[in-house]
Amino acid sequence: MYCPSIDQLPSPRAANKHGWPFTTETMPSRCSRRDGEQWPRISIVTPSYNQAAYLEETIRSVLLQAYPNLEYIVVDGKSDDGSVTIIRKYAPWITYWVSEADTGQANAINKGFKKSTGHIMAWLNSDDCLKPNALFRATSHFMQKPSANIVCGFREQVDLSTKKKSIKAHIKPDRFTLSRSCYLNQETVFWTRRVWDRVGELDEQLDYAIDYDLWQRMLSAGFDFDLIPCIQGVFKVHPDCKGLRLDKLREKELRHIYRKYLDSTKTETELKAEIPSAWWKTRDLMLGLGHRGYLRNPTVGHLVVLLLTCYVQFQKVGRMRRRPIQ
Repeated sequence: MYCPSIDQLPSPRAANKHGWPFTTETMPSRCSRRDGEQWPRISIVTPSYNQAAYLEETIRSVLLQAYPNLEYIVVDGKSDDGSVTIIRKYAPWITYWVSEADTGQANAINKGFKKSTGHIMAWLNSDDCLKPNALFRATSHFMQKPSANIVCGFREQVDLSTKKKSIKAHIKPDRFTLSRSCYLNQETVFWTRRVWDRVGELDEQLDYAIDYDLWQRMLSAGFDFDLIPCIQGVFKVHPDCKGLRLDKLREKELRHIYRKYLDSTKTETELKAEIPSAWWKTRDLMLGLGHRGYLRNPTVGHLVVLLLTCYVQFQKVGRMRRRPIQ
């Protein structure tokens, strides 16, 4: 699919919307590579059900990436709130879409990926957004590091009721901490087709922790997670968020995941307590830096992550030296 410009897309439904992705766009100058080769195809799937209030912004944040080899798939669960009207409005720029009953979010995403052909894959929920250049940054990482399989980034979190914004950030994920805490920002995670073929589809028995179950399977298969230390996506907090509605289900599904992958009956709180304090300190420091705006620049983000990763490693070495000889 070619790169649509903001002038080629229909006008937003809400006339008072300004900024990305309503009145600004990713600069199209990067649509061709300097070496003349084609950019790898990216397949993005958006599952949706009665999310008309947010869906148009989500769709525009994908289409206005100016990415020249995009495969965008929207799977709607037979919404009755006007979502289908929005999808039809952007249908000329959507590779494939359908509106039909499904058995839940995981089923919708699996259905979409069965239609996909991209080398790089991700899903974007219908109330989340991508930041400008998110696709170019993800693809560039895979091109510069051919051994990479999965990449993630930082999140801007917006509370729609208070308009308050915060940054969710972390250092490069490691196997021990990620297996005990789901701190990845789902809308910023991209992986190669090889990973998907190896670990299989999303577990359709889950409703809340479908992303964390996938991360655990990726870890179990031996894949590492790389980090793009800048803001790649936007997560909206609103009354219909699963995180606000499904707290008890969240606890139930996390217990299931910990038993399945760690063979542990411990709670999320107990497992988080096993993560070294130095890791939590760096996480808190990064959140503070993000709140002050320091992580919006990728160069600064790389430097911060490098320094804090060295700090965590230094703390590990210090603990080993302080252990008494048996």
